[in-house]
Amino acid sequence: MNHPLALIEPNADQHNGHYCRTLLALARAHGNALVVAPPLIPASVREQLAAAGAELATGPRGLAAALLGFTAQLAAVTARATGAVFASRRWPDQLRRTPHQFELLASALREAAAVRTARRLRLDPTVVILTAAPGLHVLAGLLGGRHLRFVHEITTTEDLPLRLLGRLARRGRHYVLVLAPTRAVQDQLSERFPSLGVQVRPYAVASPADRITTEERAKARAGLGLADRHTAIALVGGWWPAKDMLTVHRALGQLTRPIHLLITGQPLDAQRLAQWSALPQVQVRLEQVPASDTAVRDLYAAADAALVARYPGIGKESGLVTDALRFGVPLICSDHHRDLTRKLTGQPWTRLFPAGDATQLADILDRLADQRLPAPAPGTAAFLGIPTPGDQIAFLINCKPGEAR
Repeated sequence: MNHPLALIEPNADQHNGHYCRTLLALARAHGNALVVAPPLIPASVREQLAAAGAELATGPRGLAAALLGFTAQLAAVTARATGAVFASRRWPDQLRRTPHQFELLASALREAAAVRTARRLRLDPTVVILTAAPGLHVLAGLLGGRHLRFVHEITTTEDLPLRLLGRLARRGRHYVLVLAPTRAVQDQLSERFPSLGVQVRPYAVASPADRITTEERAKARAGLGLADRHTAIALVGGWWPAKDMLTVHRALGQLTRPIHLLITGQPLDAQRLAQWSALPQVQVRLEQVPASDTAVRDLYAAADAALVARYPGIGKESGLVTDALRFGVPLICSDHHRDLTRKLTGQPWTRLFPAGDATQLADILDRLADQRLPAPAPGTAAFLGIPTPGDQIAFLINCKPGEAR
């Protein structure tokens, strides 16, 4: 693609899978992208970006970006200092939130520095922040310039000082378009920032080439010593607050048929893993973390289904659901959010259970021993609205910051 594209991924130094995977997929599809990332980006990701024809910038370029980066460092230092001071629960909630306010300010300043860097290295590029901060959008736009920003979830609030700063920077709303991966996140953003342009667009991408082959599946299962009679469930990703591991725990204790749990991710709960390993019907297979993309792919290849369990009302995009679609793996999923449930209801490769219902989850897992689920058909990801990397780039290039759609 000829149109200049700059991809900013503030979390490219984290080994959490989805950040770098999406970044690499888009860079490969474009073929000549500029990538702005933290200095500690893994060497393997650097090599893959180079192979994709991407240029990598890991520091600010130009005086304005350097000043913004320096100010961001000061804000980050202040966040750590105030975190040490206000850590005690004796302080009022507003004072205890002070470190988060400085962290949010530091993120906005780093984003502005990254946008400035992208505009210095490319002539009139489309600039996209793939994982943007949940607030101070207009400040990042005013100080950095025109860009698109994917906001995956709302994780913090803007207290009065930051809200005042946002009002002073309100002209920056003309320089940004916020992309929310789900309607639930869009509703949250529109409620908090009513003057901001917000549009629903999936962050996840899926390529037909991602699909696991029959040969890969046979090799992966053989590598783990899994026979056809064995039931294997993939439980991938760190155990973050949105994930309902308690319901999974209770369901595993009710099983009447044996299963193999294929687990990777970070962070995990070592005590709970030990409890699962002691259950009579559960065999835990733990993949070392951080796991490579190849190791995660092999884990999905060996699984009869992927398991997603979340608390009711969690409306952010699920990278694990996307994994199931792009790899072609059956899915067991909680009905935690209405829109996702509507898309998955009636799909032959999916089994839904009421969020928090351990008994129904256990029944679904038991039934898999006698009746395997079919794999999602090729093209299912597109049918459910997940774009290919090429389609995603075409969409981003045609977006106009500052417009609500």
